[in-house]
Amino acid sequence: MGLVDTHAHLDLLEEEVGEALRRAGEAGVTAVVSVGIDLESSRRALELSRAFPGVYAVVGVHPHDASQLDRATLRALASLAEDPRVVGIGETGLDFYRNLSPRGDQERAFRRQLDLARELSLPVVVHDREAHAETLRILEEYAPFEGRLVMHCFSGDTGMARTVIDMGGYVSVAGPVTFPKARRLQEVVRETPLERILVETDCPFLSPYPYRGKPNVPERLALIARKVAELKGIPYEELAFPNPFFSEA
Repeated sequence: MGLVDTHAHLDLLEEEVGEALRRAGEAGVTAVVSVGIDLESSRRALELSRAFPGVYAVVGVHPHDASQLDRATLRALASLAEDPRVVGIGETGLDFYRNLSPRGDQERAFRRQLDLARELSLPVVVHDREAHAETLRILEEYAPFEGRLVMHCFSGDTGMARTVIDMGGYVSVAGPVTFPKARRLQEVVRETPLERILVETDCPFLSPYPYRGKPNVPERLALIARKVAELKGIPYEELAFPNPFFSEA
């Protein structure tokens, strides 16, 4: 069984990327999607995808930096996305927890990247923190997504998960699903069809239990996948996750 880490920030790792990927391979991770948070990190994600087999890139501007998404930046992202190693747009979305960019700028940047993803027929990777209603309202303007919507590090409830699935999207779960008190997220996993669940590390962030608080790495995807198997009541060896990004892995 090969696992795909559908959301990682390889350019932010504190260790050498090649060594981290080697250990990930030993843990059963066959591919990693490295996700950009601004133009420069998107370029680095593409560079890493060219340097390492099994690495792919997603390019975009995080809601924290939404105010930086001008026309020139959007054109640059579109140019990067011409490379076949780029498999999605993001991470984009809304973050009303930190509000590092004004909410109006976040919504404009979100729509611009949704437009770009639609234009290029690429999946869009969505960040949503403390903005569930607003995120869904904007996504509904673009639905149906027909498998081209990934809700990164999902933090909603089962009702929201059903709405995302009805739009043609996927629910992606990260390290928090392993936390003992993450009952709502664990219930989402139990109630969501496995064919609509993705797993990710979001490394170097959100390490799973028992590594919570320590820098995360791609090899720990196996711990997240094992928790999903436990919650679904199936043997780990029988897990088969969908893949909205590519078919090679």
